[in-house]
Amino acid sequence: MAAWDGLDRWFATTDRELSARRGRGVIGAESPSYTPHRQLRLELPTPEREAAGALLEGAPVRMAVMPTGSGPRWQYPSSGSWLLILHALRELHPGVRFCLLGKLCDDGRTRSSLAAAELARLRKAFPDAVDGFDQPIAQQLALVEACDVFLSPHTGFGMAALAAGTPWLTLSGGSWPEYFFNGVPFYSLLPNPDLFGPYTPYIAPPMLAADTDGEGTRTPSMSRARIGHDLEELLDAATKLIERRLSYEQALQLHFSRLLRIVDRTDIWTFEGLHHAYV
Repeated sequence: MAAWDGLDRWFATTDRELSARRGRGVIGAESPSYTPHRQLRLELPTPEREAAGALLEGAPVRMAVMPTGSGPRWQYPSSGSWLLILHALRELHPGVRFCLLGKLCDDGRTRSSLAAAELARLRKAFPDAVDGFDQPIAQQLALVEACDVFLSPHTGFGMAALAAGTPWLTLSGGSWPEYFFNGVPFYSLLPNPDLFGPYTPYIAPPMLAADTDGEGTRTPSMSRARIGHDLEELLDAATKLIERRLSYEQALQLHFSRLLRIVDRTDIWTFEGLHHAYV
């Protein structure tokens, strides 16, 4: 159960912050049942949506970026790797406006493992970026909704991004691949297991004593070497999602065909069991 630490707080938070429009039930139980390809959509407050639209008005491309989740820092790319990614995206898409998302404040609840000095480094490199750090979750999700793509490592917030209707480009790696899709185009940048380590369900992934960029320990699938190795694929995937050239069905077919090359079909799991139609 250690892998699900904090789940009780997640339920408490959703009970406090979210309200059901049509009712509430247990997944899998009768009335309502949970069937494949149903879509969860968050109805965000109008003031937050309007404010996000105003902040991003005029930008030809809008990209929400969450550098880390709440896990140990070594499970996510270094700040140097993020600079490499974001500079490459700006070179490919001049005028792109980034929204930096996450939470640094320590209020006893889940927060980003990114250090304040690392965030300052990203802010300095992209002074025109919209800074959503430590904003209420409704404001951050409104920024995500107003963006063309949400880019992050694997994180539970990515599922909320899909519920806001924004395509998710995931720097996949670590304990498990993505398993929630929600009717929205997506692309998981799957790591080469021979070069950067396999997925390690329910146990901590391996760790390098030192990343090549000198920013400390790192799991191989989030290392600077892996980011550099897959950067071209990341840029291509971002462009396809930005230009809406990858449909949801195409995304599912592509994802599972690629996933089958690196994991056994018996190790694949998804919400709703929708993977059974593809593996």
